[in-house]
Amino acid sequence: MYHQRFSNTIIGYLNLLTLLASVPLIGGGLWFAHSSTTCQSALQMPLLALGFVMLLVSLAGFVGACFGVAWALWLYLFAMLTLIVGLLGFTVFGFAVTVGGGGEQVAGRVYREFKLGEYSSWLKNQIADDKNWHTVLACVVGSKACDKITTYTPLDYLQRDLTPTQSGCCKPPTSCTYSGGMAVAAQDGDCYRWNNAPNILCYGCESCKAGVLEQVRRSWHKISVVNVIVLVILIAIYAIGCCAFRNARRPDSGYPYGVNHMSKVNPRWDYYWWRWWRDRREQLY
Repeated sequence: MYHQRFSNTIIGYLNLLTLLASVPLIGGGLWFAHSSTTCQSALQMPLLALGFVMLLVSLAGFVGACFGVAWALWLYLFAMLTLIVGLLGFTVFGFAVTVGGGGEQVAGRVYREFKLGEYSSWLKNQIADDKNWHTVLACVVGSKACDKITTYTPLDYLQRDLTPTQSGCCKPPTSCTYSGGMAVAAQDGDCYRWNNAPNILCYGCESCKAGVLEQVRRSWHKISVVNVIVLVILIAIYAIGCCAFRNARRPDSGYPYGVNHMSKVNPRWDYYWWRWWRDRREQLY
């Protein structure tokens, strides 16, 4: 029966690992709850939810696989199937909303600049919409991305790359022309929104919103690629879990149906058929 229980052992060890991994997730969520930074506080609920779900699902899988509890394994498989379907939908959605963007290469520069119209409507509504932008902008300012390039010289801007946030929020568009600190001629609206004050810069520019959207797009695209790998692993674990569930329902004698094959008083209806088939097979071989 060793080969029949091997899948139970694998599922048991895997769920023990995920059970242990859920502890730092829950701890991280509780730590973010005490953070004063808006961006970090926003991570509290997702981390706590993910941690508790991993804890409960892993506990069900561990108990079901190691102790042969069929109903616990059934709950585990149901949760795994729900997770696979949900992650598949999230991954497809992630690829769909991150189409576009990428920005334009600035002539003679290493960095790129970005336009708000390049991004999906859904992504713009979630990030660049006026009711959400104040919260997002607090995250941008709190990251101190612009402080890192305050000492850049004109030569640095020619030779060094910038992150999308730095390109959009920390400087005016490269095409802008100024005379005496004022924008001249008809130019991009962001040229007039730019201010050299450290607390203003180009935080009110459309290019700043586009830069943040590009940063989010790149991160989400990477997450979607990782999700594809995770999906393959989850499907493999789900298949092993199905074998473990079948083993939990199979008795040690090898009879393949149900938890109880027969009672002394009332054998199962198919017991005689199985017994006849077993005896017939032994006679043939």
